[in-house]
Amino acid sequence: MHGLPHGALVPRGDAAYEGARLDAVWNERKPNRYPDVIALAETEQDVVAAVRMARDAGMAIGIRSGGHSWVGNGVRDGGMLLDLSRLQHFSVDPTARTASVQPAVTGPALLDALAPHGLFFPTGHAPTVGLGGFLLGGGYGWNSRRLGPACLSITAVDVVLADGTLVHATDASHPDLLWAARGSGPGFFGAVTRFHLALHDAPRRILRTVHSYPPELRDEVLAWSYDMLEALPREVEFSVKVGWGAGGLPPEGRSASGPDGPDRRTVSVTATAFSDGANPLISLEEAPFRDRALRAVVAAETTMAELYDYADRMTPAGLRWALDGIWSDAPAKEILDAARPLFDSLPDTTSHVLWMLWGGHPERGDACWSSQAKVYLSPNAGWSDPAEDLAHERWAHGHLAAVQHLSAGLQFSDNNLADRFDHGLSPANAARLEEIRTAYDPEGLFRTYMAPAESTTAYAAEARTS
Repeated sequence: MHGLPHGALVPRGDAAYEGARLDAVWNERKPNRYPDVIALAETEQDVVAAVRMARDAGMAIGIRSGGHSWVGNGVRDGGMLLDLSRLQHFSVDPTARTASVQPAVTGPALLDALAPHGLFFPTGHAPTVGLGGFLLGGGYGWNSRRLGPACLSITAVDVVLADGTLVHATDASHPDLLWAARGSGPGFFGAVTRFHLALHDAPRRILRTVHSYPPELRDEVLAWSYDMLEALPREVEFSVKVGWGAGGLPPEGRSASGPDGPDRRTVSVTATAFSDGANPLISLEEAPFRDRALRAVVAAETTMAELYDYADRMTPAGLRWALDGIWSDAPAKEILDAARPLFDSLPDTTSHVLWMLWGGHPERGDACWSSQAKVYLSPNAGWSDPAEDLAHERWAHGHLAAVQHLSAGLQFSDNNLADRFDHGLSPANAARLEEIRTAYDPEGLFRTYMAPAESTTAYAAEARTS
């Protein structure tokens, strides 16, 4: 097998193999899947060479960009793991209001470059997320309620296809290919080496309100937030976290041993306004239970660096994580009734349930992205002991079965199709995607969505019985 022009090939059995395999997954919950070879690409030419090499050898390809897939979607048994984590170059054209980014570029790096020009992009919430998987999966990022999922701001992609050719795909030159790149997630059938993005005006200021309430107010707070969404403008990002700790309160708004400390379960309302001047968060202070808040930060000026820090502390590195999620347009009472076992069995760890108020965004005919609803219910299990893997996996995925009849689909950023199947695209768009895949990748060179046999829950169950 020939080498790459600038990168490296690490076959299974090589001294560097296990380190490269484990490094490909940010989550400490590593999948028990073993590629035959790992291609560490340094340049676009390396990606072309790796795809041609895999095609010639009959090896299926899994792709890793930033490595933040909770289930390690790119790391599969057999074939090639094409690791793009070294592709971190980007450029900004402030006059044209565009950026060109490689797949491993992170949100903070891009936003730091955009800030001097008064520009913005709806990057992922966690600072370690690479833009590649985030964009392909739809991209529910900062200020996406106003700007739309990040995939809708893709104007072109440079992508290596299954035949080994590198193409620049636009709506004019390869409309089907770009349609698929806007939201197909792990089902995309090519190796994107560069995304071309349309940029947006930066908000004049960012305001953040956080209320932390006692757990007995859980259902009342969640139902109120569901009804409150329509009263908030789209520049407000709105969610409730049910879990342990301070719920995202900044240091000045919490105490380590007080009523909202890390040893206390709370219900925390968080609203972030990407404002052009006015304060759109005032109405939150009129909540009927406002006087029962344990702690509160009200419309405090904040920065993107601080927002990234808050998000990073919600799902910190170094833990084992299992996530899942369901979109739903059902009435709040129906969702809460069905999800009661999920909430009531919340593990006594860093685990939490996120209730994200989205509200929907207009879909577009030039994007396959099509799974959304008013609310996103997402269990996030975080733990440290490998002996507890199965219990936490089952909590994260199993209780959503009781909510399945209310589901409007899932979002690919919490890709758990192997653990609990649901629809990530509308039926019509899913069917069209498979037709386009057949045209571009007839032999199935690029891996698609994971199957139940690859689920991390199945691995945990096998470990328990072995």
